Amino acid sequence: MAPLATATRLCLRSATAATKPAAVRALSSTAACQAGGDASAYSSPFKLKGESKASQVPDFGKYMTKGNETTNKLFSYFMVGTMGAITAAGAKSTVQEFLVNMSASADVLAMAKVEVDLNTIPEGKNVIIKWRGKPVFIRHRTQDEIEQANKVNVASLRDPQTDEDRVKRPEWLVMLGVCTHLGCVPIGEAGDYGGWFCPCHGSHYDISGRIRKGPAPLNLEIPEYDFPEDGKLVIG
Repeated sequence: MAPLATATRLCLRSATAATKPAAVRALSSTAACQAGGDASAYSSPFKLKGESKASQVPDFGKYMTKGNETTNKLFSYFMVGTMGAITAAGAKSTVQEFLVNMSASADVLAMAKVEVDLNTIPEGKNVIIKWRGKPVFIRHRTQDEIEQANKVNVASLRDPQTDEDRVKRPEWLVMLGVCTHLGCVPIGEAGDYGGWFCPCHGSHYDISGRIRKGPAPLNLEIPEYDFPEDGKLVIG
């Protein structure tokens, strides 16, 4: 009984060993066939059916001009020149409006010059007028006052200035009525020198408006004026 069982096991082992390579070869052939079949049937998921639109070159023929190159350049030059002219006109208008707004108004221009009738001022008298918001002293001097002003030693003055340098006509003295110390208005025909006196801090001016005593550092200022004709004075 034992030898029969042993023989049976040996037969089964032999049969198994004989059939195993065939099975392996069959599996290998099947796998190879399947691999070959998959390779021929495989398609990329990123590939669209038909031709890709991304690879097509767009047609710009509808947007191309029908004229020649010279015509296009002339049109471009014309547009650039037109825009430049419009920009220049706008800039000019802006600057002009700015300058007009910054210029003096009509009432200010009217105060820029003041005409005075000298025939109404008697000899030896003062007249005070307003010019550009400041008082102006106009003195019709006598011959004695003129001689007195010329006798002063200029070298002794704090602000050396001759009487001739301060007047255009000896009989007419025109000055700003503002003290050169702190801007007060001096009093006429007063002081130690017969001219003007500032009571604020005690500045004394002579008959030519020159500082002679007190804290004021300079003579009374002479404005711009002219005599366009006899009997008329224009200040400014």
